[in-house]
Amino acid sequence: MASNRRQRKDNRRDRILDAAAAQFSKAGYNGASVREIATSAGILPGSMYYHFSSKEELLGAVHEEGLRKIKDEVTAAIANESEPWARLEAACAAHLEALHESKDYGSVIATEFPRRHAKKLRARMIVQRDEYEEIFRGLIADLPLRRGVSRKYLRLSLIGAMAWSLVWYRAGRDSPKQIARQIVNLFRCPEADGG
Repeated sequence: MASNRRQRKDNRRDRILDAAAAQFSKAGYNGASVREIATSAGILPGSMYYHFSSKEELLGAVHEEGLRKIKDEVTAAIANESEPWARLEAACAAHLEALHESKDYGSVIATEFPRRHAKKLRARMIVQRDEYEEIFRGLIADLPLRRGVSRKYLRLSLIGAMAWSLVWYRAGRDSPKQIARQIVNLFRCPEADGG
């Protein structure tokens, strides 16, 4: 009985997160209202506060859930590869697929993070992003790159290019896997000497 109650509660929380991601994606944090989120989730506005103490806490939870979804896919994808460039390509393909499958969450991750929020929330978001980016730090550290190529700027450029795909990507054209291959090939250098 208790496990059934917990499962129902978790479903409600998931519905709230999905509704909040959609509203934040559509209207931005400032434009989204708790009432609209609650209505979309099929609950009373006051019930939101049972799960989240504030709209800002809800934003933090949406950001965390979006990153979790992407991180889970990337982690699973790289587990199947051993060659460094293949691992990076698999990570990028999984990142792009997860980003576009959960586009509302991806939009919140890409657009709300840079905006000004309370220091506590920004600090929480930074920790979450750093944990996720650690995967790419490791993947890029293993690459045989041309001497003098900045691994830091390679990582930042790669993640930025993938985030920007939220603006230009159209389903039905190139697949996320094809896009990942092309993006990674931009950074691959035939004269790599491991420097």
